[in-house]
Amino acid sequence: MPPPDPAPDAVPPLRVGVFDSGVGGLSVLKDLREVLPGAQLLYVADSAWAPYGERSEAEILMRSEAISRFLRFQQVDVLVVACNTATAAAVHHLRAIWPDWPIVGVEPGLKPAAAATRNGRIGVLATEATLRSGKFQKLMADHGQDLQLTLQACPGLAAAIEAGDLDAPAVLELVERYCAPLRTQGVDTVVLGCTHYPFVVHHIAHALGPQVRIIDTSRAVAQRALALSEPFLAIRTATPDGPARLWTTSEAAMLQAIATRWLPFPAQVRALDA
Repeated sequence: MPPPDPAPDAVPPLRVGVFDSGVGGLSVLKDLREVLPGAQLLYVADSAWAPYGERSEAEILMRSEAISRFLRFQQVDVLVVACNTATAAAVHHLRAIWPDWPIVGVEPGLKPAAAATRNGRIGVLATEATLRSGKFQKLMADHGQDLQLTLQACPGLAAAIEAGDLDAPAVLELVERYCAPLRTQGVDTVVLGCTHYPFVVHHIAHALGPQVRIIDTSRAVAQRALALSEPFLAIRTATPDGPARLWTTSEAAMLQAIATRWLPFPAQVRALDA
């Protein structure tokens, strides 16, 4: 693992670190830039191990700790685990290791979906690992009572999105395959349970129809990061020192191309040997 960046200026900007199993967390990074325009954003795409949703819990724990440790070396003030699978498997572990470090996780938006549904029928699109996790089971127990839930695992979809072509035939075929059971069940609200999926939300909306509301929690995650950043904002500068800094455990050129297409702000990408 490379050493941390050189020491920042005496009064550095707020630093927010974000990681995901791949490029999906860029959906959260976009919202973070909107709610924290003065923050320095640092992002790690663990694409060599993507998708986490098809990994064992032990592997997810190992990778989440390694990537979090790297971002801690980068002196980030707040950590965002921008991956539903990593949150479910590892966020409690990370908080136990660093109890003084504000850590934000993501989870499927069952609570807002329960408030939004009109007919009580809710679909959840997520990875297999997220759906089988204890954290998701508790989420259903807390917010899924009196609802008809259709849980749809989406093997292969995150990996297809990871390839970067959001309109590829493989992406469209998988979206249709996984949305078809939700249409059959007559759901009127669908929760996106993976941070990769917002990048194909237009395809999901087309497959489900205009009567179905789609719940994405990326903005809520960014707002939570803003709340946890308040103590730091009083002692930080208001301007980030340069473009967002991105690392990938796979090919830097591929992440640079994706970031250029998907992000509305500049990003500098490096390879990470971790």
